[in-house]
Amino acid sequence: MKVNPIEMQKNLGGVGYPASKDEILRQAEEHGAGKEVMEALKSLPDKEYDSPAAINKEVAGDR
Repeated sequence: MKVNPIEMQKNLGGVGYPASKDEILRQAEEHGAGKEVMEALKSLPDKEYDSPAAINKEVAGDR
């Protein structure tokens, strides 16, 4: 699934890093993230992310 990285980051404003998957999902939901963004975030491995770039890498499959 391709999610625009800019769209992804719009929905993650206010996340304090490092952040857990649960924190990231909660913040995205509060920002009204669309279905594609939420599905991409739900597919993330359950770990801590230290930056927005780390989230984008996982979503893009650049692990």
